[in-house]
Amino acid sequence: MLRILLFLATNFAVLMLISIVFKVFGIEGLLQNNGVDLNYSALLLMSAVIGFGGAFISLALSKWTAKHAMGVRIIEQPRNHKEAWLLNTVHAQAAAVGISAPEVGIFDASEANAFATGMNRNNALVAVSTGLLKQMNEREVEAVLGHEVSHISNGDMVTLGLIQGVVNTFVIFFARIIGYFVDRVILKNERELGIGYYVTSIIAQIFLSLLATMIVMWFSRHREYRADAGGAQLAGRDNMIAALKRLQAGAASHDLPGEMATLGIAGRKALGLTRLFLSHPPLEERIASLQQRQI
Repeated sequence: MLRILLFLATNFAVLMLISIVFKVFGIEGLLQNNGVDLNYSALLLMSAVIGFGGAFISLALSKWTAKHAMGVRIIEQPRNHKEAWLLNTVHAQAAAVGISAPEVGIFDASEANAFATGMNRNNALVAVSTGLLKQMNEREVEAVLGHEVSHISNGDMVTLGLIQGVVNTFVIFFARIIGYFVDRVILKNERELGIGYYVTSIIAQIFLSLLATMIVMWFSRHREYRADAGGAQLAGRDNMIAALKRLQAGAASHDLPGEMATLGIAGRKALGLTRLFLSHPPLEERIASLQQRQI
């Protein structure tokens, strides 16, 4: 709840800043002089409903989507020693960090990977691939599970959902402001909103969405370092480093498909400017960070 209140306060503060900037630079008066009498509070509220609505629908459906997209089999009654060990390890780690035990599942994939998702800290899912269970020993798997449980404990899914909602809100808000400006001030359209507004709004929304994605991915990369540290605290730093090195050794083929790649522990590789769109830092940087960190 505190997280939500802080983000609402952030939206209000940004609205006040926008109002001040528009008045200082004369943008508000320029738009009014060209027939645009906007209610900025109403526009921001509409943008927030759309922006946060999409983010929270995605978050609410995240467990269901992950289960069906990855074919996750939930361990309800362990069928063997490995499944019993997985369940007990996750439950012990959840108790250690003070959260309700998440669901634990396995999905079929030859690549070593794992992910955590869910609407909140006490209604989450941790899933590991069959490839991870085959390629890692129990100490390394325990570290990976600790990483995922730390994501849940840190509230990373909710935080990223809120951040996504904030950036979505201002992408929609500013795209429409830019559309009004081009249509009325530059193109001098005095009738109903013309094609200049719609085309400009779409182009602005695409461009601003790219910038917004960079912001969200920066936060996502930051959370991976925290989750690595959490995994090290729960399972030992050497084990967490060993698990990351194991992932690094198989880096050529550890991606999850599509949007699920942002959830996986390994992430994706990228070069140049595409690094700005990575949800995970490079594995070598995560390993170096853990080696230097005091645990």
